[in-house]
Amino acid sequence: MAPSGVEKSAGGRGWMRGAYQFMTDRSDFRRNLLVNLGLFVAGVWAARNMFDIDLMAPQPGL
Repeated sequence: MAPSGVEKSAGGRGWMRGAYQFMTDRSDFRRNLLVNLGLFVAGVWAARNMFDIDLMAPQPGL
């Protein structure tokens, strides 16, 4: 078995199960900190990139 507790031969489904367990394990502070920081950074990145969109500008091709 791999260190994460998921068999190596499990393929994509096993990887997804491991990622889900990694994100939902409430007893591990370091994992929760990494997941929360990752989600925060993704949110900041999305907000900064969405800021450049002008929804009131005329759209090309319409």
